[in-house]
Amino acid sequence: MFDPLIHQPIRSKLIAQLIANEELPFKYLKDNLELTDGNLSSHLSKLETANYIQIEKSFDNKRPKTTIKITEEGRVAFENYIAQLKLFIENSSI
Repeated sequence: MFDPLIHQPIRSKLIAQLIANEELPFKYLKDNLELTDGNLSSHLSKLETANYIQIEKSFDNKRPKTTIKITEEGRVAFENYIAQLKLFIENSSI
C-alpha cells in the first residue's frame, strides 16, 4: 500500500526536493511548489508529525529563517514509496 502522506502530489514533490538537497529554505519550497505560506505550512506539519522532516527556525541578521531537512525516517519512507510505485507499474503491465 502506498504511504498516504507521501502519495499526495505536493508532499511527494516536496520530499523529492529534500531528498535531492538534504535541506531547503521555506521560501524556496514555497516559491518552487507555488504554494501559499499556509498551504506549505499545513503540508510540512503533517510530514513533521510523521517524523519525515525536521523544521529548524533561526535568525539570519535578525531576520527569521526557516529551514526544512529530511530525516532518515523520511528518506526511508520515500525510498519505500518509490519501490512500491515501481512494483505497481511492473505488475500493471499486460
